[in-house]
Amino acid sequence: MASVNFSPKESLRYSRHLLLPEVGLEGQSKLKEAKILIVGVGGLGCPVALYLAASGIGTIGLADSDTVSLSNLQRQILYQTEDVGQNKTQVAQKKIQALNPEIQTNIHPRVCLDNAEEILSSYDIVVDGTDNFSSRYLLNDACVLGKKTYVYGSIFRFEGQASVFQTPQGPCYRCLYPSPPSSAAIPNCAESGVLGILPGMIALIQATEAIKIVLGEGKTLRGRLLLYDALAMNFQEIKLLKDTSCPVCGNYPTITELQEVTLTCKTDQGEEVPEIRPCQLKKNPDIFFVDIRDTDEWLMGALPEAKLLSLGEFWNRWMEIPWKREIVIYCQSGKRSQRAVKFLQGKGYENVKSLSGGYLAWLEENHG
Repeated sequence: MASVNFSPKESLRYSRHLLLPEVGLEGQSKLKEAKILIVGVGGLGCPVALYLAASGIGTIGLADSDTVSLSNLQRQILYQTEDVGQNKTQVAQKKIQALNPEIQTNIHPRVCLDNAEEILSSYDIVVDGTDNFSSRYLLNDACVLGKKTYVYGSIFRFEGQASVFQTPQGPCYRCLYPSPPSSAAIPNCAESGVLGILPGMIALIQATEAIKIVLGEGKTLRGRLLLYDALAMNFQEIKLLKDTSCPVCGNYPTITELQEVTLTCKTDQGEEVPEIRPCQLKKNPDIFFVDIRDTDEWLMGALPEAKLLSLGEFWNRWMEIPWKREIVIYCQSGKRSQRAVKFLQGKGYENVKSLSGGYLAWLEENHG
């Protein structure tokens, strides 16, 4: 390929790359011409954006509709306290442009069914910084159908995963996880926590894979799932095989156009759970609050006058909850409380609700 022209400043900026035979002028030209979309500018997306920008990726897309919250700052290293409340993509764009003004950054809203095809069409590689199954299946399908490379990463507590899904040469995300789990079985960082530095490790792997793909150098994670355990400081690798019956990349695909993968907010029994939003609590000052979080979570803060019945104790001490009061049960983000509400309904409680979004939503409403 013909080399791209570099200014003297760019030559100096990328001088350490130019010394590498695997990169050199031709490789740096490839990086400058590359177009990479980062979907989700959170714990994973922030380090990926910084390193891709520093490496000289010519066009970087940032897709997210979320705003910066105080709880993000423990792991989302692009943001500072003064950025709380601002749109993530706008803050991220400003900061990575300050890091490398030679590149172009585009900002996009959250990728969804209505815009996925249009947004992805402008990029060659998609780096997944999302934190939910619906988005992962949507991105996977969009990449398979649009012939894009999908660089996958996920984190939970002290563990992370990474892979490269590149069809038709290798398997896709649905070959690994054919269908999403039930919503009641899905853990999340708000409930279970995540080590703040963990996203950085997985994000660096994702950024490395993206750069290798652009350069055409080395062996990527295509066909391999890398598992990382931070507590044990251990890496494991699982070989992934292409599923010939995969509904999107198999021999006889049944998914030929994008479709929404929706996870319902229902219990394991499939029944809706009554909820109340934090902004509605002020309408009834006589609510009886039950906190089912662990003691460590309770000590970090709780709703005023709430009764602590950690989930381990709740099943044996539920009789302590008054019958005739309006009961609101809450946990950290509104997931565990749904199970507790359903249990009390089965015991005859009629006026019991789950706090939507849990303690974190209440904290944001009252102290955000």
